[in-house]
Amino acid sequence: MPAEPISPPQSGFFRSVIRWFDADYVPEGVAALQSGPKKIDWLRTIPFLILHLACLGVIWVGASPIAVWSAVGFYFFRMFAVTGFLHRYFSHKTYSTSRTFQFIMALWTALAVQRGALWWACTHRHHHKHSDEEEDKHSPVVDGFWWSHIGWITSKRNFPTDYSKITDLAKYPELVFLNRFDVLIPLLAGVAIYGVGAWLGALGYDINGPQMLVWSVISTVVLFHGTACINSLAHVWGTKRFKTTGDESRNSLILTLITLGEGWHNNHHRYQATTRQGFYWWEFDPTYYGLKVLAWMGLIWGLKGVPDSVYEEAERTKAEAAVPRA
Repeated sequence: MPAEPISPPQSGFFRSVIRWFDADYVPEGVAALQSGPKKIDWLRTIPFLILHLACLGVIWVGASPIAVWSAVGFYFFRMFAVTGFLHRYFSHKTYSTSRTFQFIMALWTALAVQRGALWWACTHRHHHKHSDEEEDKHSPVVDGFWWSHIGWITSKRNFPTDYSKITDLAKYPELVFLNRFDVLIPLLAGVAIYGVGAWLGALGYDINGPQMLVWSVISTVVLFHGTACINSLAHVWGTKRFKTTGDESRNSLILTLITLGEGWHNNHHRYQATTRQGFYWWEFDPTYYGLKVLAWMGLIWGLKGVPDSVYEEAERTKAEAAVPRA
């Protein structure tokens, strides 16, 4: 008997294309997808590749002070959303906020083009549960630099959001909507950015729509790789204050400067529930300072501190390290 034809939506090709626009289209089931091999899904990854290739557009659109400084500002504006909201709120709930501002934070994080807030939180919580173990999605200790930096995010097994693992967030339909259609806000933002560039150009400034858009894409790609450095480098590069984390997480000032405070990674893996990752005043943590400003404004509250027991452990470790070996 001839094989039954596969309906287009169920074929691998159409499933991948549909997922460009609907991240929750997983007819085969989340568990089935997550049990797949560690390999790149090239078709599903095409938008990610296009984003990188679009940076070459700078050859044709050129540069201007407005475009370049806008890209720099947009980088830090969105990096704060990644570190302060995606990481310290959605992933770890290190402070509280209203449902309205929670939605605003989710919109803000969508501009980073790092998929939905719920996917990000689910993935990061899984990382902490299996840090530097075989089940870790992006451990440089297990899978090397390139997989932990960029390979893992192109793998079919890491695309779906397991809502059963983030029930505290999945109960909000507005967050689920933004997570499911995670391409919506970036597309609208792209149109708006192009329009702003064209408008400024019409007013006589040295800028135009295509140039502003290309430089925003460059900012987005740099933002991704800045964020990814925590996955690929913060477990192999730096110092370990706490030996009890059970993994290879490390502290790095250089990574801190790139990511507005996320470089204090060993601190974070020792105690994830605190809003601050620079445990001491000399550990530069711009994200924490920004969150303090939002707290003063009344937009967030209940910022969690570092327990005395953690500081005591740090002092004991420091004292032990100072004792000369026989």
